[in-house]
Amino acid sequence: MKQLLLFVMLLGSVATFAQGTVSGTVTDADLGGPMPSATVIEAGTSNGTVTDFDGNFSLSVSSNSGEIEISYIGYATKTVSYTLSGGSADLGSIGLTADANTLSEVVIVGTGVIDLAEDRKTPVAVSTIRAQEIQEKVAGNVEITQALKSTPSAYVSGQSGFGDSQLFLRGFDNSNIAVLLNGQPINAMEDGRIFWSNWSGIADVANAIQVQRGLGSSKLAISSVGGTTNIVMKAAEQKEGGFARFLGANDSYMKGTAAYNTGVSDSGWAFSVLLDYWQAHRKWSRGTYGEGQNYFFAVGYKPNDNHNFNFLITGAPQLHGQKWSQPRDRIEADPKWNQHWWYDEDGITSERQNYYHKPVMNLNWDWNIGEKTDLSTVLYASFGRGGGTGPRGISTSRGSSILRGPDPDGDGPLFGQLDRDLIFEYNAGIGTGDNAEREGYIRRASVNNHQWYGMVTNLNHQFTENLSANFGGDIRLYTGDHFRQIVDLYGLNGWANDRPDGATVTNTFDADPWAALSNFADEGDRIDYDYSEDINYIGGFGQLEYSTDDFSVFFQGAVSTQSYQREGRFETDANGNQTTETSDQVNKLGYNLKGGVSYTIEGEHSIFFNGGYYSRQPFLDNIFTNVRTSNDLVNPEVDNEIIRSFEGGYHFQSSNIRASFNAYVTDWANRTTVSTGEIDPDPKVEGDEIFTNRLQRGIRQFHSGAELDFSWRTTDWLTLNGYLSGGSWIFKGKSTVAEYNDDTGELISEVAGIDRQGVKVSRAPQFTTGLGFRAKVVKGLSVDANLNYRASHYEFTDEFTSAVDYTPAELKPYSQTDAGLTYKFDLGSNKLTLRANMYNVFDYIGISNTDRFGFFTENGRTYNASLRYTF
Repeated sequence: MKQLLLFVMLLGSVATFAQGTVSGTVTDADLGGPMPSATVIEAGTSNGTVTDFDGNFSLSVSSNSGEIEISYIGYATKTVSYTLSGGSADLGSIGLTADANTLSEVVIVGTGVIDLAEDRKTPVAVSTIRAQEIQEKVAGNVEITQALKSTPSAYVSGQSGFGDSQLFLRGFDNSNIAVLLNGQPINAMEDGRIFWSNWSGIADVANAIQVQRGLGSSKLAISSVGGTTNIVMKAAEQKEGGFARFLGANDSYMKGTAAYNTGVSDSGWAFSVLLDYWQAHRKWSRGTYGEGQNYFFAVGYKPNDNHNFNFLITGAPQLHGQKWSQPRDRIEADPKWNQHWWYDEDGITSERQNYYHKPVMNLNWDWNIGEKTDLSTVLYASFGRGGGTGPRGISTSRGSSILRGPDPDGDGPLFGQLDRDLIFEYNAGIGTGDNAEREGYIRRASVNNHQWYGMVTNLNHQFTENLSANFGGDIRLYTGDHFRQIVDLYGLNGWANDRPDGATVTNTFDADPWAALSNFADEGDRIDYDYSEDINYIGGFGQLEYSTDDFSVFFQGAVSTQSYQREGRFETDANGNQTTETSDQVNKLGYNLKGGVSYTIEGEHSIFFNGGYYSRQPFLDNIFTNVRTSNDLVNPEVDNEIIRSFEGGYHFQSSNIRASFNAYVTDWANRTTVSTGEIDPDPKVEGDEIFTNRLQRGIRQFHSGAELDFSWRTTDWLTLNGYLSGGSWIFKGKSTVAEYNDDTGELISEVAGIDRQGVKVSRAPQFTTGLGFRAKVVKGLSVDANLNYRASHYEFTDEFTSAVDYTPAELKPYSQTDAGLTYKFDLGSNKLTLRANMYNVFDYIGISNTDRFGFFTENGRTYNASLRYTF
């Protein structure tokens, strides 16, 4: 009897040990795509497994019902209940979200046009910044570029004004980094630049930022010489709720934000809204005040399982005082120095103020045509209004001594503070200002108004289990209006001889982002220049990818045609009368080809190689000899730029460690640049300067380098991350520089055969490294910090005006540390979150960037703190 009882107990223990199998697929809840090497453990045991390359898992469990725990580095651990039926349980797709993701359960739309690396099996060099980190670190008095500081080969030049930062990838600046917003290209059509001040509120509505360095996974024929930055905005949310937040920071910065989501109704409708307001006495340097708002409204509608629509409109009207580049000795003596501002009866004012309002709207439609086919389309439009203010008249040279107080160092008045009383006193003796004689001083605004309409569509079809294809189109229609108008006459009766008809202008217009929507100068009140440009772009693209569990190969191709046409309204006829002339239409064909291959070893290791060839159309600003004053085309005609790029890499990914190594070569030939310059025939004579338009062509840049980054979850409470990137970025060959008079468009000089061989590319550090951590101290409390080091950084060297050998000066290496603290209070189903940041903890101050006109300092220590209530 005892033997029989023992046998039954042993049999029961075996049955308890192996009751059945639980299976499922682990995916990224925010960006989609499988998550290989995620850890799956039966709760309360050490029994576990990891997901395969496609995120699938199968786990033998010891009871008919229970829980499994799924974890992955950088993501919140998820507990899922199961109940066996017939000895198994299929849990389907299980989405993991980033730790404490405050924007969870977001409906992602436009998945076919938002080019994410996860959508393609063949890897690229990529870094993804998720909602949690964006919400924590990009807060208030820093731009969204702050989130990219710890990305390999990325450099963010903070500068001093709100929204004035610049982003560099692998040594290439904003104009050569494609930036997409929910699949919508937002680089300026004329010159490729990005003005981050236009997107000051995007951090509050961003669900993720993905930085694809180099070739990237984008299928569009876009200007991604250095890489592609995808900003994924949230759509109308599924879950009802919202939040309210108040943030304060250094120098009287304050910001209030409120958001609410209705959730999805029974009929498939969802609505989301966000509003905020901010203001500050300054960012860090004097005179860098700012004020702005942000609005976001989204409507989602899902009538059935086959169609999903989302419409959104967002904008961030703002104004801020700027710190124009300063003389090196001036900012070394006083890093906060800024010569352009003063106080008056209206408060703080700056000679240099940026103001802009750019409402953006888009409509996404996702159509699930069939089991193997889906179509995604985004229609978008933006309407930019605003510009930047500056001096005109006697003080068009940087340091008119008549209008400035004494230099604080006692070295004379040249770089003293602007003095409003001196300006009125000077103008009082003139009456009507005269531009021809450079008598009088006014504050003008350079206005840039535009209308931009576009569409991106992508059809995805899965031919077989291994073969997929994408085909699509990209249409952009753009019109830009550029002119100058008077902001303040400072006591003058009017401003004369700054138009072809010689008329005196007396009307002024506020430099205000809301007023700029409708209240700007008509053609009779414009000064200095007045022109428009039409840029129309039509492109098509396609991609084929073949992939198995271990191997993938892809090929992409895109072709586009782009037309340019200019209308000048300050032209004169043979009798000297003002007229309007339209240039010939210029058409340029461009294309790109990309291909790649990857191989995965045992699920955790993968190697890849990608190559690409771009024939990129020149920017409009390089088509004309002087786009502000002339319809004349550059002769000989500017050809397409040629970019050849190759990269290879190794990725390792397990449940606790992710690491990537990438190496790259980018050869950028036949490059053309345009910039402004100044010739001063006699420095002792006030007002005899000749302002120039400088066209450089035949430039060749050669960028090569390597990057390493990793993230390691050492324990449940500590995660480390770091990166190391080094490059050799140099010019090669010879180029030609032509200098044109900015007022007349006449050629002043042309120098050919300028030797650039081996000259270092400037403005971004060629060596960067960093280390960071996030630690969970107790429940609800976490701290984090990042150290970033920059070296091999050279002064601006693009001003080649002669064949004389030139060796750029190297800036001093430096490091910065940023730190933060998060504490979450549970209030039942609601949460209260305290977040505090300190940037540049050890208060490093030094020269961080240079341009043609002067030097910029890195901001010293700044800080902010916020309290957020989520309901």
